[in-house]
Amino acid sequence: MFLFFLGCTKKSNLESNTSSPEDSLPIYLSLANDINLSYDFKQKYAQKAFSIVVNKKNDSVSRVNLFKIANRYYNMNDLKSYKVISQLVLDRAILAKDSVNIAKAYTYLGDYYGGKVISDSAFRNYFKAQKIYLRINDQYNLAKTLISKASLQYNEADFFGSEISVFKALEILKNQKKVNDQLYECYNLLGILYNEREEYSKALEFQNKALNNLNDKSIPLDFQLKATSLNNIGFIYLRLKNFKQAIFYFEKGLKEENLFQEKTVLYAMLLDNLAYSKLKSKRSDGLPDQFYRSLKIRDSLGLKMAMISSQIHLSEYFAEKKDTFRAIQFSKQALLISRSSDKLNNTLQALKQIAVVDPKNASKYSKEYILLNDKMLKAERNMGEKFSRIEYETNEIKDQNSNLQEKNKTLVYVFSICTLLGLFFYVYKTQQARNRELLFKQQQQVANEDIYNLMISQQNEIEATRIREKKNVAQELHDGVLGRMFGIRISLDSLDKVEETLAAPKRKKYLAELKSIEEDIREISHDLNREKSELVNNFVLILNKLFETQRNTYDSKLATFFDSQIKWELVSNTVKINLYRIVQEALQNCNKYADAETIKVEFKSEIDYLILSIMDDGVGFNTRRKKKGIGLHNIEYRAAECKGTVAIKSAKGEGTLLVVKVPIDQKINLHKNDI
Repeated sequence: MFLFFLGCTKKSNLESNTSSPEDSLPIYLSLANDINLSYDFKQKYAQKAFSIVVNKKNDSVSRVNLFKIANRYYNMNDLKSYKVISQLVLDRAILAKDSVNIAKAYTYLGDYYGGKVISDSAFRNYFKAQKIYLRINDQYNLAKTLISKASLQYNEADFFGSEISVFKALEILKNQKKVNDQLYECYNLLGILYNEREEYSKALEFQNKALNNLNDKSIPLDFQLKATSLNNIGFIYLRLKNFKQAIFYFEKGLKEENLFQEKTVLYAMLLDNLAYSKLKSKRSDGLPDQFYRSLKIRDSLGLKMAMISSQIHLSEYFAEKKDTFRAIQFSKQALLISRSSDKLNNTLQALKQIAVVDPKNASKYSKEYILLNDKMLKAERNMGEKFSRIEYETNEIKDQNSNLQEKNKTLVYVFSICTLLGLFFYVYKTQQARNRELLFKQQQQVANEDIYNLMISQQNEIEATRIREKKNVAQELHDGVLGRMFGIRISLDSLDKVEETLAAPKRKKYLAELKSIEEDIREISHDLNREKSELVNNFVLILNKLFETQRNTYDSKLATFFDSQIKWELVSNTVKINLYRIVQEALQNCNKYADAETIKVEFKSEIDYLILSIMDDGVGFNTRRKKKGIGLHNIEYRAAECKGTVAIKSAKGEGTLLVVKVPIDQKINLHKNDI
C-alpha cells in the first residue's frame, strides 16, 4: 500500500510540474537530445516541443526555440523535419525583419542541402547568410559561415575556392576572442586541403596547429576533435608512405576516451585506416578482423561511401594474400554500391581496384575509368563555375535592389520635401490665427483682471465699513449690555438684605431681564458671525459663480471642495486673481480636449502652502511627448507669479491631474476663532 501511494504521489507531482507548456518545453528539448533514448522517443519529444512553440507569438524567443528544435532533428539525422523547421524560422524572421535570424536560417538550410549533397543550393544559402552577416557586421557568424562554405567547396573539389574562404575566415578570427573551436576547424580544413594537393609539409603544419588549439579546455571533449586530428595526421603519413608513423597516430586516436560511444563513425574510420596502414607495412596482426569490424560498423550506420572504402581495402588485402576470388568479390561489391551514389570519385576508386584484381576484364574497367574520370573533372569544373555564377547572380540581384532602393529614396525625398513645404505653409497660417486668438485672449484677460480688481476693491471697502460697524457694536455691548448687567448684579446683591417674601418677585424680575440681555447678545453674535462668513467667502462666492456657469454650460459633472482651514482673508489679492485664472484656464482645457465625464476642483491647506488640484477622468495625454500649449504656459506663468509650482500627471486613457502649490504665510493655516 505504501509503495502504491508513493507511486501515485510521484505521478501527480510530475503532472503538476509539467502542467504548463512553457515549463514543459525545456524538458521536451532535453529529452529530444538524450542519447540514451530511442529514436522514436526522441522524435515524440521533439514533436511535443514543436507543438508548444509553433503557436506562440512570432518573437525572438519563439524563433530561438524553433532553432533548438531544428538542432534536435539534425542530431537525429531527420533532415526532412530539419529543413521544414529551418524554412519556417526563415519565413518568420523575414516577416519580423530579423536580420540575425534570417542569416542563421540560411546557414541551417545550407547545412540541409549540404547533407543532401545538393551543393549549388547549399552554396547559395551559405552565400546569402554571408552577405547578411557582412552587412550587419556580425564577424563571428560571418567566419562560421565562411568555414561551412569552405567545407562545401572542398567536398566539390573546388580546392582553390575553399582555401580562399578559409583564409577569409582566419583573417576575421584573428581579431576575435574565445574562438579556438573555429580556429581549429580552419586549421584542420587547411591541413586536409594541402594533403589533397600533396603539399604534405604544409598539411602537417596546419594539422599540428589544429591539434595545439585543442588545449583550450572550453572545447567540449565529446566532440572528439583530438581523435579527428590524430586521424588526419595519420592519413598524411599514410600518403607519405611513412606507415610506422601512420600506425602510431591511428592507434593513438583509437585510444581516446569514449570514442566509440560519442563518434562511432570516426572510430570506424580510424580502425579502417589503421588496418590499411598495417597492410601497407606488411603487418598482419589484427587483420582482416579490423577491416571486417570497420565494415560492420559502417554497414550498421548506413554509411555507403565509407563501406566502399572498407570493401576496396579488403579487396586489396585478399589480393595481397593471393585470394583472387574474395578480392574480386569485395571490389565488385564496392563498384555496385558506388554506382548507386552520386560521388564519381568512389566509382573511380572501385574501378581502379577491380581492374587490378580482375586482369581479364581490366580493359573494360579501364575504359570506363577514363570516361568517368573525364566526366568527374568536367563536373568539378562546372561546379566551381556554378559557385562563381551563384556569387555573381546574387551580387547582381543585390545591385538591382540597391538601384531600386536609390530610386525609391529619391521619390521619398521629393515627396517629403513637398509634404514639408505644404506642412510649413499650413503651420504658418495656423500660427497666425493662433497668435490673433492669443492676443484677443490676453486683452480679455487684462479686462477681466481689471474687473476683478475693481470687485475686490469694492469688497475691501465693504469689509472696512463692516469692521467699523463691528467696532461700534462692540462699544455698544460694552457700554450698554455690560452696564445693564452690572446694574442687575448690584440689584441682586441688595436682595440679600431683603426678606425672602419680598425678594422673590424682584429676583424673578431681574432673571427675566437677564434672559432678555442673553437673547440680545446671542442675536448680535449670530449677526457678527454671518458677516464674518460673508467676508471670508467673497473669493469663494466668485469661484462658485464660475463653477455654476461651468455646470450650466457643459455636460461633465463638476465636484468642488474648499478646505475650511484656509483663511481667505489673509490670502493676498494677487494670489487670488492668479488662482482664479488658473481654475478658469484648466476648466477651459478640460472642456476643449479632455472629453471628461467628471471634473474635480479642490483647495487644500498644508503647512506653509495652499494646494489647488484639478483632476479629470478624460482621455489624458503623454506629458513627455505632448507639446505644451498656450493654456499650460499661462498656468505655469501664473503659478510662477505666486512663486508657486505646477505639476501635471497624465497618461493616455488615464485622465489628467493638475496640482498648483503656492507658498503662503503659516499663520493662514492656523485656524483660530477670534475672541
